[in-house]
Amino acid sequence: MNLFNSDTIENLLPQEGIVNYYGKIFSDGEAVFYLQKLLSNIEWKNDEAIIYGKHIITKRKAAWYGDSNYSYTYSNTTKHALPWTADLIALKKRVEEVTDAKFNSCLLNLYHDGNEGMAWHSDDEKSLGKNTSIASLSFGAERKFSLKHKLTKETVSLVLESGSLLVMKGSTQTHWQHSLPKTTKIKNARINLTFRTIVA
Repeated sequence: MNLFNSDTIENLLPQEGIVNYYGKIFSDGEAVFYLQKLLSNIEWKNDEAIIYGKHIITKRKAAWYGDSNYSYTYSNTTKHALPWTADLIALKKRVEEVTDAKFNSCLLNLYHDGNEGMAWHSDDEKSLGKNTSIASLSFGAERKFSLKHKLTKETVSLVLESGSLLVMKGSTQTHWQHSLPKTTKIKNARINLTFRTIVA
């Protein structure tokens, strides 16, 4: 039985998209366990972007894993997926059980503290298809997550807890942007896993 039926979970968006926050799907102990495992066992690299022709290397680190050697291009740079680790397979299975969806890849981001964040963007790359589902799993420091409608500029924000799951689906990426605002108050690390489906 799925206790996290998305039909009974509130849509956080007022229009043109679906965002469901499931809260903690892992216990505090599990969240600490996976945070440490991911810090140690993931092949982290500083993320790169080409913005207005300038090559940027971020303090934030990232990693890309998947069912096969998928290529994923964003911010004008391309990553090639590494094979799943045992921990990632376990996490993917749990997310798929809760969401009743299937995913074939995962982009991980490591934010060392609140000085590292993510600017407004949409995950609307062609390789993800249209009206895609993205499941966002958080471990470590609690961080504010914000969404902004592209036309009305209306915003929706919430705090993502350690061990929690948020899912963006439907036309969310078409009509909304999202961000992880920077803050000097957060001194601890956060790892975010976004499970995705790359389409051929």
